[in-house]
Amino acid sequence: MTNSIGLDTEKAKQLAEGLNELLANYQLFYQNLRGLHWNVKGKEFFELHLKFEELYNDAVIKVDEIAERVLTLEGTPLHTFSDYIKHSQIKEVKDIASGEEGVQNVLDNFKSLLQIERNLLNLADEAEDEGTNSLMSDYISQTEKTVWMLKAYLG
Repeated sequence: MTNSIGLDTEKAKQLAEGLNELLANYQLFYQNLRGLHWNVKGKEFFELHLKFEELYNDAVIKVDEIAERVLTLEGTPLHTFSDYIKHSQIKEVKDIASGEEGVQNVLDNFKSLLQIERNLLNLADEAEDEGTNSLMSDYISQTEKTVWMLKAYLG
């Protein structure tokens, strides 16, 4: 049995569940970035304040894209903070003012996101879901470059 876009219904359901996990993680990542943006202090303030803003602006776009992909697969996107917290590997961080600690938190969060995205890429391959495959491939390549740059920043 296939859904309206021609994908196996059960595989599409599994993909939607995986995308909801990614959505939850991106929501926590986004909120963490907002806190880092607001609270960073020190000599790197101006640089990191802008970088964290750039990252949260990118994350909010991805949140919308992921939710819309869940809908395309005929699933229902998670949309409550209690669900996000329940389904996220990324945990809330609070009161981080150190730029170095903030960047390390971002790197740790990216590691979690990359793991989920790679798993989804494999699932999408098995389901012959080019839409999800393309989305994950783009996210992975973008994130890997950002990780490289943030690691270089930390020295």
